Amino acid sequence: MQGPPQPGQMPSPEQIAHMQRQLAADAEKAGMTVPQFIEQLKKQAMEQQQRMREQQQAQQQQQQAGQPQPIVPGPPNPVALALAKFLRGQNLKPRTCILNGERKDMFKVKRALRALESPEYAKARTKNPALPEITDRASLENAFKLLPMSMLALRVTKADEHEGHDHAPVPPKKGKRVKGLWTVRIEPQQEAREDMYYVWLWEGSQVMRKVYAALALLVIFAIVLYPLWPTKLRQGVYYLSWGFLIFLGLFFAMAIIRVILFCITYFVLSPGFWLFPNLWEDVSVIESFKPVWAWHDPNPKKKKKSKPSAAVASSSAQATFSAATGQAAPATATTTATATQITTDAHQRSYLNPRVEELPDDE
Repeated sequence: MQGPPQPGQMPSPEQIAHMQRQLAADAEKAGMTVPQFIEQLKKQAMEQQQRMREQQQAQQQQQQAGQPQPIVPGPPNPVALALAKFLRGQNLKPRTCILNGERKDMFKVKRALRALESPEYAKARTKNPALPEITDRASLENAFKLLPMSMLALRVTKADEHEGHDHAPVPPKKGKRVKGLWTVRIEPQQEAREDMYYVWLWEGSQVMRKVYAALALLVIFAIVLYPLWPTKLRQGVYYLSWGFLIFLGLFFAMAIIRVILFCITYFVLSPGFWLFPNLWEDVSVIESFKPVWAWHDPNPKKKKKSKPSAAVASSSAQATFSAATGQAAPATATTTATATQITTDAHQRSYLNPRVEELPDDE
């Protein structure tokens, strides 16, 4: 009797006949036919493979429990949407950037992580249990990674404006901050380090925007249908439009009259006066008409210069003292924002020592 075939070796006809007899005997013991027994063996093998697969997945999850998970983009889920809604309501100091020719809001990862660690997030989680729980650094990063995994926000970097041109790349200038909007591009590697930037692709609920657009369409449609309005409504709009035009006409007429009045009073009652002098000033509407009139001020007051400092006063006193005694004035130092200058009095070189002259006695 031959034994079972070795792995990779074709069984002989005798071995095949022996296996068939063994299979028929096992099926007879189980009370089944050979085909039924074979189907049962297949089911048992599939169940065993499924259990092994589940065990492997459980082991992998246990190993990854303390490590950040890799980012694999997929469709949005309710947990990611709740997280995005919370972060959208926080002050992440977003910046406007250009992505594929469209304006998008860009934020830094560290500000989003701070928002997820804030007390506001804990309060929001008590109201909305769908928000993920954050206990350590790994769970914090895994919660943030729900955004790129659901395609709600993606990591971007600043794109080179000269990319794709024939000339060599222009090196950036050191120590000079580039003003204006960044043109960014999406990075293939979606990571979550604190110094990285992300762009919002999810703009939140669009219900109010759709409502405003519908209202704008209704207003335009109503204006187009003006000939079909009721007679009283058209008369009311007609009178309102005339009232608005009359108001504008009176306003511009008043502006012209005040200039003419100033020109007349400038020669008759010098220096002239203005009607509503604050009309064109950067003040509120009510303050624009206060006072009603005022005299023209040809020399408007300027800001008073600051008084000389104590150092300047002391230096002038020293110069006066040296002039009276004949001694050289000491050097004075004046410090400015740019350099320190040492100055001396220009008159110290022309000083003469005092002399005593005797006058002749009167005879």
